[in-house]
Amino acid sequence: MMQHLRNPKNVKLVSLFIAAIFVLGCFALSLTQSGFSKMASAAQSESAIGVVNYQMIVTQSPELANVRTAMQAEVESARKDFDEKSANMNDQEKQRYYQQLQERIANKEKELMDPLMKNIEAAIKKVADKKGLSVVVEKSGVIYGGVDITDEVAKSLQSAKK
Repeated sequence: MMQHLRNPKNVKLVSLFIAAIFVLGCFALSLTQSGFSKMASAAQSESAIGVVNYQMIVTQSPELANVRTAMQAEVESARKDFDEKSANMNDQEKQRYYQQLQERIANKEKELMDPLMKNIEAAIKKVADKKGLSVVVEKSGVIYGGVDITDEVAKSLQSAKK
């Protein structure tokens, strides 16, 4: 065994092996000291997932006031129609007519809210594209992580309205 260690060829190989381990160790130490691992872990945790508080954006939307006004007018119109036409109806007919009016109100709400929701979704997509996010989810369903873009989407909607 000692004969193998005295062989100059084996001594060179062992020396090169030890030197390589030393250099790799120094390189790894310099990376950890320079903050590379912090940057890598930050990049890893800074994912391409965005979160948005959808309810807050809807309530802050400038278009919501117009939708509310139109819905109040629709409800008043339905109430008037019901009062006028149900006076001569029996209970069963009143119930059916009431359900028809409820459907009419629901359809009107959908008709008014669809453009608002499309504008909000377009603003979310615009902000997500600008930030390089591949997925945006509702904030209430996220326990930890993600990039919150709620404020930027709200500002985008405000500036689009002006």
